[in-house]
Amino acid sequence: MSAGGETRPGAAHWEAVYAAGPATAASWHRAHLELSLAWIERVTPQRDAAILDAGGGASTLVDDLLALGYRDLTVLDIAAAALAAARKRLQDRAARVHWVEADIVHAGLGAGAYDVWHDRAVFHYLTAASARRAYVAQLARALKPGGHVLLATFAPEGPQRCSGLPVMRYHAAALQAEVGAGFHLIESREELHHTPGGTRQPFLYTLFRAG
Repeated sequence: MSAGGETRPGAAHWEAVYAAGPATAASWHRAHLELSLAWIERVTPQRDAAILDAGGGASTLVDDLLALGYRDLTVLDIAAAALAAARKRLQDRAARVHWVEADIVHAGLGAGAYDVWHDRAVFHYLTAASARRAYVAQLARALKPGGHVLLATFAPEGPQRCSGLPVMRYHAAALQAEVGAGFHLIESREELHHTPGGTRQPFLYTLFRAG
C-alpha cells in the first residue's frame, strides 16, 4: 500500500522482474551512468560525502563511485535480488557499502543523513499523489541542508509503461512542482537511453539543491 492507502506494486513485483533474467537485460540497465557521475563529482567532490542511491538495485553507479574514491555510499532498493546481484558483482568491495532493503516511501532514513540523493527511474513509478508526497517528505528529511538531489525520470516523450507498470512522465517544471519550493532546480538535461533490448527511452535528468 502507498502512504495514502492506494495499492501499488511492492517487493514481490520487483523480485519477479529480477527473477525473469539477469540485471544486465533489464530495460533500465546502462553500463555506466556517465551523467550521474559527472554531476555527483561536480556538486560533491569531497570523497567522504554521504551518497544515497535510492532504488539503486543492481546499478553500476556504486561500482564507479567506489572506483572514484567515495567512501560513504548507501544503496537502497525494495528488491532483495537486486541488492544481492550488486553485492555479488562487487565481491569484497561490497563490505564498503551500506545496503538497505526497503521501500523508499517507508524506509527509516536518518534525518540530515545525506549530501546527495540519487534516483534514476524510481520516482516515475509513483503514480499516486500521496506516494509522491511521502517520497518528497523522505527526501526533505534525509537530505542535509544545502544537499543535492539528482532525479532522473522519463521525459514527456518517454514510454507510458515500463516493467509492466504505468509510469509518470515529466518535464523540468513539473518535477520542480513535485519537489516544491524547498528545492532549487540547478540544471536539467534530456538523455536518450538505449535499452538492452534495442528500444530508445527519453529520460529527463534534473539536479536540485535543498534550501
